[in-house]
Amino acid sequence: MTTGKKKIDFESAMGEEDFGLIIGPNGELKGLFVPENDQVQQGFVPETILTILEDVYGMDLGDEATIH
Repeated sequence: MTTGKKKIDFESAMGEEDFGLIIGPNGELKGLFVPENDQVQQGFVPETILTILEDVYGMDLGDEATIH
């Protein structure tokens, strides 16, 4: 019996408001994709994304971090 799996590329899998992380085979952060919406343009990034970047990847983002 086939499972009907379909391969989808990274960008096609992301919705208009989705954030995406590219993580290498050794766990290193290779890329961070942020949506181009009004909330992000005004500096809003979900707390969970900031927590991952700070706690897992050791980034010191502080209160005034800007993500490009």
